[in-house]
Amino acid sequence: MRLLSATLFACGCVSLVDGPMWPPAETYVDTTVQCSQSSNPARCQHTRNQWKAEYEEAIAGGYRAQKHVALCLSTGCDEAIQPDKMLGCAWRMIIADARHPQPDDMDAINLNRFCGTAYLDEKGKLAAASQAKAMLQQIGK
Repeated sequence: MRLLSATLFACGCVSLVDGPMWPPAETYVDTTVQCSQSSNPARCQHTRNQWKAEYEEAIAGGYRAQKHVALCLSTGCDEAIQPDKMLGCAWRMIIADARHPQPDDMDAINLNRFCGTAYLDEKGKLAAASQAKAMLQQIGK
């Protein structure tokens, strides 16, 4: 099996880069917590119900959806989503780099907050920058 894999990779028949860039939206839902346990069960359930559509809109380039995905990955959105500080920061970097036609002052504030040293260590910030660079190449594709 290893020989077959190595042969396919060597001939260029298979590329590791061509794999799916975007994990399925459902992988981010925090299944360890029921929304009934959240401090705001209704908002938790609403976020979970809308997450797939929001996530798909974000990876398609939707500004509003990118902001919501960044927020949920940074904070968990009432325990609806599994927090991932590095990915939340990466989405904030994408929002800043994309230069959307309708940015607001909160974009810079949130970039500083969720990518700042009080929230994310230097290693996490470097990982977020690398991830954001890769993601920016795939947004809208």
